[in-house]
Parts: sequence; structure tokens; C-alpha cells
Amino acid sequence: MDAVFASQEMLALMDRVRRFALTDASVLICGESGTGKEIVARALCHYSNRSNLVWVDVSCGALPDTLMESELFGFHKGAFSGADQAKEGLFEIADGGTLFLDEIGELDLRLQVKLLRVLDSGEYYRLGGTKKVKVNVRILTATNQDLAKMVAEGRFRKDLYHRLAQLRLTVPPLRSRPEDVGALLEFFRQRHCPDAMFSPAALHAIHHWDWPGNVRELRNAIISAGAVATGGQVTFDDLPDEIRAAGSRLILDHSLRNLSAAVSGPDPDADQGGGLLEAMERSLILKTLTETNWHQEKAASILGISSRTLSRKLKVYMPSA
Repeated sequence: MDAVFASQEMLALMDRVRRFALTDASVLICGESGTGKEIVARALCHYSNRSNLVWVDVSCGALPDTLMESELFGFHKGAFSGADQAKEGLFEIADGGTLFLDEIGELDLRLQVKLLRVLDSGEYYRLGGTKKVKVNVRILTATNQDLAKMVAEGRFRKDLYHRLAQLRLTVPPLRSRPEDVGALLEFFRQRHCPDAMFSPAALHAIHHWDWPGNVRELRNAIISAGAVATGGQVTFDDLPDEIRAAGSRLILDHSLRNLSAAVSGPDPDADQGGGLLEAMERSLILKTLTETNWHQEKAASILGISSRTLSRKLKVYMPSA
């Protein structure tokens, strides 16, 4: 996997990754969904002394509890209905290497007990087995949940939590590291729509969106915009609806600041790109009115402004309206 970043926060995180990788301690990776926790886990493996050995990953929320147990620990022939032949578990497959358990907060309490025993002893029984299996595995886990809170609520074992979090890393959300947005945008553009360029209006909206879905949301937005764009350029109108809606509110707020400044004097903090923003605002207003069959109240609601403000805007942009 490629790790793309430019911010000081991520540079500091990757420095810790390199240092943590040199140990065999368990590492718990925390962070919101879509921040890149699996990439951090793979970086831990890449910089470790197990980098040339096997890597195994599984999502603890992807399978029912009964299947997760057999997936992790394997089973013997006849252990349950349908077990026609023996199967190795992921711990056996990962022996000597690294096992990454994603979404560890989804693991059933009963399985948490068995996992703790394996981590403490390195031994366990396959389902239906009578002979212990011994493994040597580096454990990495990740979660977007607050495990400490889950421990307090009795939904996650305290002893397992401390065993998994011998070392801990937190991946910051994309909104707290805006320097990475431009680097990631260019990376995803080259990978998914290399022949398309982003217009200034589109770039402005992208850099002012909070990205609640983090890197995954940014990647999907670039893929989507590149797919619908025409003429070799991704415009503001090609962006996902929620980004355009936020962009329209930003533009309207800017225009209201300008109206206030016209009365009270210039705002030293005002955006100097007024011409571009006004053009974007006019385009958004007319597009929204067209989509609502010129129903001004509906259009104002979509744009997040009052009908009175919309009427004033129309008098500026369309004096005959």
C-alpha cells in the first residue's frame, strides 16, 4: 500500500511507527473510519524484522462470531456440521509473521477470552482438537471505537485491552491535517483520472471541506468526480452533492461578509478571490433554481439561506428577476 502524506502530524506518526516496528509488542491503532489505520499497520510490518514473513489480516466485524472463531483458530474434521476436513486457522497461517485484527472492538466477549489466552501463552486448541497448537505471531489491532469506554461499560475485557495496547498509535483525522489533502488529491487524481485537471472552483471546495469520511471519502470523491467530468476538467459541478452544498454556503457567507464590509469598511481577513467566489455563487444559485423549477423557497432551503437573502442575490445577479 502507498502511504501519502505531507503534514507534520503524519511525519511524527510515521517516526513512531518506525520505532514501534522494531519491537515485538502488540500495537493498538486507533482513529476514525477511513483515516488509514491499515496502512499504518502495514507500515509497522514493513519496518519490522518480520517484513519478509507472512502477513495476514482479518476484520473482526466481517464474520459472525461462530465463523470468526473457526477462522482464527481453525478446526478439526467433524468439529461441527459441515467440517468435512481439517482447516488451519489464521494464527497458524500467520505463524512467524504478523496478524492484523481490524475492528477489534467488534470481537465477541467469549472470543476475547480465548484471544487473551493465545496472546499470553502462544498456544490454543483448534475447534474439536485435543492437541495444542503453538504459534509465534506479532499482533496488530485497529479500531474506530473508544475501547477504554467499552471497558468501562463492560463491553470489552480490561485485561485484553491492556494486552493489545502495549503500544498505541492514533491516526489523526484528515480535517486536522489539511496539508495532506492536496498531496492525497494529486495521488488519487494520477491513479484514477490522470487525464483530468481540477478547476480552481473545485479545488477551493475540496480544500474547504471537512472530510468526515477522511481519506476514504476523499478517494471516492476524486473517483466520482473524474468519472462524471467532461472535457478533461473536473469542475465544481462534478463534485459530490454534500461538498457542493458546503461550498455554496461558504460562498454565500463570503458574499455576506463583503456586503457588511461595504458598509463598515474592508475586512482585513476577507478572501481576496472575490471574483471567483462570486462567479461560483451565481452559478450555484442559478443551478439550484433550475433544479427546483425556480421555486425560490425550496432553492433557499437547499442553499441554506433565507428566501430574503436569495431574493437580494437575484436582484444583483438578475436585475429583472
